[in-house]
Amino acid sequence: MANFSFILGIIGNVISILMFAAPIKTFKRIIKKKSTEDFKGIPYITTLLSTSLWTFYGLLKPGGLLVVTVNGTGATLHVLYVTLFLIYAPKALKIQSMKMVAIIDVAFFGVVVAITLLALHGTTRLTFVGILCAGLNIGMYASPLAVTRTVIKMKSVEYMPFFLSFFQFLNGGAWTAYAVLVKDYYIGVPNGVGFILGAAQLILYFIYYKSTPTKSTEEKGSAHLVKRGGIQMKDVDGDHVHENENSRNLHKVKSLPKPSLVRQYSEKLTKTLSNNPSSLASQNQDDIEKGLKEAQ
Repeated sequence: MANFSFILGIIGNVISILMFAAPIKTFKRIIKKKSTEDFKGIPYITTLLSTSLWTFYGLLKPGGLLVVTVNGTGATLHVLYVTLFLIYAPKALKIQSMKMVAIIDVAFFGVVVAITLLALHGTTRLTFVGILCAGLNIGMYASPLAVTRTVIKMKSVEYMPFFLSFFQFLNGGAWTAYAVLVKDYYIGVPNGVGFILGAAQLILYFIYYKSTPTKSTEEKGSAHLVKRGGIQMKDVDGDHVHENENSRNLHKVKSLPKPSLVRQYSEKLTKTLSNNPSSLASQNQDDIEKGLKEAQ
């Protein structure tokens, strides 16, 4: 039984590390776009506190090596995630998130460690930290639900990472089974809740997955709007020319006078400028007489 629980613990470690690594894809997108867009920072901030406390719990618990290794890795990754989120978040969200990090991940964690080591003794330490870890672990599993309102409103799962929900589901199941075998309720209760919440998130994901616009659909829509707007680009002899610009140029060409008229007026103007005063007077007289004849 002990060997089986150890194997389950190893499986739980692997799944947990995969769960902690799931946001890497999200942060690649954030770095590429240099914006956090509609992603929420709460899951990463609360998970950083949860993994930090679980690491501390593993250090206090006899035989808690598996708890320390997995949560230590998770805490390290989430320090990176929170840092990147603060770098690319808009100013207002950045200030709000920094306050949360200072209160939750620094002050609260520091107070818990100080109280545990200075004011508590024996098994009371483990009970105190275990209860806190259980509550925070439920918060970690529930934190992705913060985005469900956006998912339902937009009918899109674009900002609800699938792998995070999927590995939370698997992680909750594996650690619940492990906790049952080793009779650790502090691990079992929150992970059982996490298993249920992970299942709920996956159900929500599959409900709205088909209604989420794909990249190809967005590109087609953009191309259609561009074409209708008359700004479609065409490649002519290697040079990109605006279609609407060509249309305007063609219209200008059509509106120009005929070459024969241009030539006629040009010759008349040249002739007029080359005449001396006497010839001009004579020409004007001829024009007057011609006009009178035509009037008669």
